[in-house]
Amino acid sequence: MEAETLALAQEIDFSLWALFARATLTVKLVMILLIVASFWSWSIIIQKIINYRKARVEADKFDRAFWSGEPLDGLFEQIGTDPSGQSEKVFAAGMIEWRRSHKPTGEMIMGAQARIDRSMDVAIAKEAEVLQKGLPILATVGSTAPFVGLFGTVVGIMNAFIEIAQQQQTNLAVVAPGIAEALLATGLGLLAAIPAVVFYNKLSADSDRIIASYEAFADEFATILSRQLDA
Repeated sequence: MEAETLALAQEIDFSLWALFARATLTVKLVMILLIVASFWSWSIIIQKIINYRKARVEADKFDRAFWSGEPLDGLFEQIGTDPSGQSEKVFAAGMIEWRRSHKPTGEMIMGAQARIDRSMDVAIAKEAEVLQKGLPILATVGSTAPFVGLFGTVVGIMNAFIEIAQQQQTNLAVVAPGIAEALLATGLGLLAAIPAVVFYNKLSADSDRIIASYEAFADEFATILSRQLDA
């Protein structure tokens, strides 16, 4: 009897596609949802890694140009009023407000320093929003995917027990396929959640460091302009 049960179990296809094909509609929908969430997460992760690398390279390049000793007006003329780089946008925001704060006579309008600071803060906030876009999706996938997978597992196990009760058999050939299909949902949930959580933490830290570098530059730039105002 045991030999027949083992032989029957060996004849059952336990490949991932076979497990998916045998699953009920509810479990299939759960699996599809988790697969889509996993691909979505990886697309965000890859995009953010590329974007953050570009942002760091651009920041280093602009930092060298800014501290090269070239006059600020000359540097501003080179990058223009609508540059593509994030650091350049913060610098351009400060320079635009600096020029707007000059009267036709050459005197400065009162409150210029505060307006320059606010202009750069707004520019930093916009760049921070771009850098952090998509990170909440990673957090959502990381926190909900295991529970979605667990829901699929519960439904799958429930259906397996129902099938056992209907066939009135508890041998391995009857129990194993249903349990395997149910556990596949949990596996897919973890497959989606683990990378999302790991890269959310890493990318959040990277984003914070990049934003902090923009804020540090804005403070340094504001200090330079403040000296000129005082002079």
